[in-house]
Amino acid sequence: MTRIVFAVVSFVLVIGCAKKSPSVYSKDNSTAIEVSYISTIDGGGQNAVEISDYCAKTKRLFTASTLHQSVLVFDLSDIKKPKKITEIDISPYGVNVNSVAVFEGNVAMAIENTNKQATGFIAIYDTKTLKEKKVFEAGALPDMIAYSSKGNYLLSANEGEPNEDYTVDPKGSVTIYNTKANTHTNVEFDLSDNELDGFKQKGLRSFGKNASFSQDVEPEYLTISEDEKTAWVVLQENNAIAEIDVVNAKLNKILPLGFKDFSIEKNKLDVSDKDGKIQLNTWGNLKALYLPDAITKIKVDGITYLITANEGDSRDYLGFSEEARVSEIKLDTVVFPNAKEIQRDEQLGRLKITKTLGDIDNDGDYDELYAFGARSFSIWDTAGNLVYDSGNEVAKLTMKNSKAFNQNDSRSDDKGSEPEALATIKIKGKTILFVGLERTNGVLMYDISNPKQPVSLEWINHEGDISPEGLFVIPAFESPNNQNVLVVSNEYSGTISLFEVK
Repeated sequence: MTRIVFAVVSFVLVIGCAKKSPSVYSKDNSTAIEVSYISTIDGGGQNAVEISDYCAKTKRLFTASTLHQSVLVFDLSDIKKPKKITEIDISPYGVNVNSVAVFEGNVAMAIENTNKQATGFIAIYDTKTLKEKKVFEAGALPDMIAYSSKGNYLLSANEGEPNEDYTVDPKGSVTIYNTKANTHTNVEFDLSDNELDGFKQKGLRSFGKNASFSQDVEPEYLTISEDEKTAWVVLQENNAIAEIDVVNAKLNKILPLGFKDFSIEKNKLDVSDKDGKIQLNTWGNLKALYLPDAITKIKVDGITYLITANEGDSRDYLGFSEEARVSEIKLDTVVFPNAKEIQRDEQLGRLKITKTLGDIDNDGDYDELYAFGARSFSIWDTAGNLVYDSGNEVAKLTMKNSKAFNQNDSRSDDKGSEPEALATIKIKGKTILFVGLERTNGVLMYDISNPKQPVSLEWINHEGDISPEGLFVIPAFESPNNQNVLVVSNEYSGTISLFEVK
């Protein structure tokens, strides 16, 4: 997860004027989806809010806050005038809370240790009394936490990042807590050399300095099947999704995600922050690692699909960095006869790529280039086959709707708009997807009722919101106003905006 550190600012509550977006329609025009702005909470500045969840019993919103090193608690009883109640201090357990999850009167918190490479903790509190109910150890750096549909399991994706010198690299893992049996266990990622080599040929990466594969994996995000039997876990830096057997607490398989081809017209992208303009182009021998952040699932006609937000990420530490700009490497002049031209800053020169891939014949120059992140969202089947990718539609929609294209073009050379967060809801037979773009101020809304042909519906934003980090929908039967409510937690602006969706 991206973190931006800033000075502490006092808490202020802001209520915006309600503004309605025009109605938008799904593909067959039979269902109008109207999005209306409700209100905004100001958490106090950058990093004041990150991931949020809601308790229907108490009508309270719980938000992980890096800035305050606590969980912020808000009263949403009057959804037009949210009120801050208190903060839950997480300092007895660690230095930072990365994620929260709520289920039937319990709020679980994923808390990293003061020593980031040491064992983290899961703390569970009562959502009404705000008293501790249970605390137990997780793996190193618990980064995302989720309850299963019936609450029988609580899972944590433990990232296990190395230290800055890359001398300590803990194992990545998934903690599974059985809430009924009151037991917990860690699932680790042990592969034989033959298994690892086979997966690498399909796009899996394992390249950390002096790291075994179990150390190299960095679980980022997860989603759990409706029957509570299976979890799919994003291994972001490894460009893969892991399938976990929840009931038996074991690794089932790994799904390498492969590469996206930027020589194709529908995948055009802007690669320079120094050309003074926004322009989308194709590039030969340029590919991308998907490197997704968030993952969620949907079921359509009885078939489960996985959706990923392909943010991109790289390993860039003092002790080891995979990053390079195209201008800094040696290109194979047979493959790139115009190497000198395309390595200019106004061309491909500024683009960040990985040094770990591309030298096919091991002769010291690069025959292919691999960028970080696909700048899209994708839909996959549960075997890891690509069903749909949004191509460069995210870039086109950002150009059309936002003044902050790729963060005012400053991120064109890196990972673009960085699709970061996902949420879905079903409305009268339609499956609606929301995609938060970290490096802009927008949330995309799609009709994905046909997973092979998603339809763009709307650009959602409230002025002042920047960098949506977390999305979720409060369903109408649980919400304070009896309507579906989209909750958008914005990391950079430190704001949480609420939108009615009907």
